Amino acid sequence: MGKITKEMSLLELLQTYPRSREILANHGMACQGCMGSALESIENGARMHGIDINILMNELNQLEKKGP
Repeated sequence: MGKITKEMSLLELLQTYPRSREILANHGMACQGCMGSALESIENGARMHGIDINILMNELNQLEKKGP
């Protein structure tokens, strides 16, 4: 289990932390079915969806503390 960073790909995030799907969905990011999730970073995905990366990362870091 690694640290969640904004440079991590969305696919890596979803594979390592399956519960992150709910957080992403709450922000309007349906990344599970998106073709770009394999290559897109969390930061770039957030930017494309108009999401504040700091808010998103705070929520994902809470998830990281709980574990996968």
